[in-house]
Amino acid sequence: MEQTKFFIIDFDSTFTQVEALDVLAEISLKNSENQAKAIEEIKLITDQGMEGGMSFRESLKKRVDILKAHRDHLPELVERLESLVSPSFKRNTAFITKYSTQIFIVSNGFKDFIVPIVKRFGIKEENVFGNEFIYDSNGNIVGFDEGNLLSENNGKANQIESLNLDGEVFVLGDGFTDFEIKKAGLAHKFYAFTENVRREKILNEADHEAPSLDEFLFTQNLERAHSYPKNRIKALLLENIHENAVNRLKKEGYQVEVYAGGMTEDELAKAIKDVSVLGIRSKTMVTDKVLANAKRLLAIGAFCIGTNQIDLSSALRKGIAVFNAPFSNTRSVVELALAEIIMLMRNLPDKMSMMHQGRWNKSANGSFEIRGKTLGIIGYGKIGSQLSVIAESVGLNIQYFDIEEKLALGNATSCQSIEQLLSSSDIISIHVDGREANENIISTREFELMKHGVVFINLSRGHIVDIEALASNIESGKIHGASVDVFPEEPLTNDHPFKSPLLGKRNTILTPHVGGSTLEAQENIADFVPSKIIEYINTGSTTNSVNFPNITLPGLSQAHRFIHIHKNEPGVLADINNVLAKHGINIVGQYLKTNDVIGYVITDIDKNYKEEAIKDLKRVRGTLRFRVLY
Repeated sequence: MEQTKFFIIDFDSTFTQVEALDVLAEISLKNSENQAKAIEEIKLITDQGMEGGMSFRESLKKRVDILKAHRDHLPELVERLESLVSPSFKRNTAFITKYSTQIFIVSNGFKDFIVPIVKRFGIKEENVFGNEFIYDSNGNIVGFDEGNLLSENNGKANQIESLNLDGEVFVLGDGFTDFEIKKAGLAHKFYAFTENVRREKILNEADHEAPSLDEFLFTQNLERAHSYPKNRIKALLLENIHENAVNRLKKEGYQVEVYAGGMTEDELAKAIKDVSVLGIRSKTMVTDKVLANAKRLLAIGAFCIGTNQIDLSSALRKGIAVFNAPFSNTRSVVELALAEIIMLMRNLPDKMSMMHQGRWNKSANGSFEIRGKTLGIIGYGKIGSQLSVIAESVGLNIQYFDIEEKLALGNATSCQSIEQLLSSSDIISIHVDGREANENIISTREFELMKHGVVFINLSRGHIVDIEALASNIESGKIHGASVDVFPEEPLTNDHPFKSPLLGKRNTILTPHVGGSTLEAQENIADFVPSKIIEYINTGSTTNSVNFPNITLPGLSQAHRFIHIHKNEPGVLADINNVLAKHGINIVGQYLKTNDVIGYVITDIDKNYKEEAIKDLKRVRGTLRFRVLY
């Protein structure tokens, strides 16, 4: 027969995010000149008591003496504590309600403010054990009941022993006094709660770390708000991704590891084994070999526009969704392109270099206005079309070539062939994607077709231009000026050397892949990409995914959601529904989207079902991935 489970939960820094006496000090000492010093002293004493560096009774006496508190301060304290209940407790009220008779709040804090908080969650006053203030006739707090077990050293252990609980006892708390219950042999396991504070000494004594109540409930297989604890989702972010992305993922509860540079294929294949979310920019190659080692990977975020550095088909076959930022840095790239067009037409790179050498060369030779010149844009996508509009506004004539039919903006005209554009443009700017077919689309033959004295700009992908041919045409004078921001081979980190045949060439601007590297762009990307990944993990929505069938899903309400990713084969949906029917599961809503490779089925169901149904759904033929959300 299964034993009854009892849950011993601490209050300060566990049920709530703070130590209540610290907050009470802020209230009671708000008019004191020594408030800051007193609060700091209270916090120091609290930490010493929690980590076992000071006896608890000594810690309690010192704190109460410093407080100078009054009964009238308690209503404000309770009001503030209500807003400071730990987030994971707020979202798991169903567990608290269901097990309210088996939950005991055991705290070295004071019932005077604990009871009003926990009663709102359905926990009865008789299940709350804490100290009690002593007041004088004027309502001043002058001490505490020293006859209370919880005012003593080892008080929590003594209190639990007095309850004589017949069943399995689990302790959830952040301090040494919580560990003492397990140490005394009165609990089966002690979980160090670290959602609000992390005490290494306590972690060393704990049976398990609980970064949230979700983790505790998951290990106990109890009813919970999240099907899978978010602290178990590890995110690996490479290449100096903006701190906003790091903070956004941490706020969601993920473990986030940051790596300043890119990684080689072998390094990433090793690092990715326990990663659920991978974030990269343009240097790191996510190959089939890498993905073969990604046993837990759910999603990849490309914190840029391009995704050619990711093996999208391999990710798709493995049921891994990929997201990018298709619009977030377009303005930054366009502004750089326009600035470089003007600089190169005026021969400014050489003039600036000579000035730094102490050489004065005031001359109009080789300097031209951009007004009336023809700008040829290869690739009329998000960046190319925006450049078209802005460049036209400053007097350039615009023509473009794209392999797909694109609507011309403003007065731009479409060229019938790339050859037509190359031979008739004064300035050429390339904005194509990184697909393999685009490798060296600009090489010796294409340079020969260009006008003599053309200005050439590549801010798209390094491998689309034959760098040796470009260098040769700069030297010959065929190209008046060139700007290159992307290269066939780029250093993995800022500490690696950069080598290129373009080094030292006249009227040539070389930049370290910074076309989209403005604070505004990186902040936009850092907001956009994590939001899409989080939405996918939380709801299953694949809006803006570059490899998955795109589907926007409603939020979950009073239901569980089955996410089934499978090979796109006939009859799989019928097989899924047969399993659901076999187990008598009622479908609340169902969504299906497919592409050539996979089928994506989302089924919302009533909460009541047996675990055997999940096992059967995982066995459906062609299954690639299966998740449960609630």
